[in-house]
Amino acid sequence: MATTLMSSPPQFSGLRPISSSASPIQMVGLQPMRRGGRGRLDVRCDFIGSPTNLIMVSTTSLMLFAGRFGLAPSANRKATAGLKLETRDSGLQTGDPAGFTLADTLACGTVGHIIGVGVVLGLKNLGAI
Repeated sequence: MATTLMSSPPQFSGLRPISSSASPIQMVGLQPMRRGGRGRLDVRCDFIGSPTNLIMVSTTSLMLFAGRFGLAPSANRKATAGLKLETRDSGLQTGDPAGFTLADTLACGTVGHIIGVGVVLGLKNLGAI
């Protein structure tokens, strides 16, 4: 004897108010913010010429130089399996005689920044900066 139970789908009866037994949220340990030093703000303006700045400028410039003068792959020079650079037409319009495009500038600048950040973090870890 097989019986089948038919149940009705759940019904939504609206939102219920929060019971009064729940404790209200209490603010514990909040203190007003205080400004130290009579409102002064000390600013150091020694970033230009700092070791970090020199490293970032150097690595980005070297990467842009490598891309512009054909030492690194670009949109118009792809790398083969043997890491040789061969020229191809990418179809990108450029006014540069070497065919250096905006995409190449952004890519080489990004890689230069990545290398620079690695150098800065490595030197900071060694305590040299």
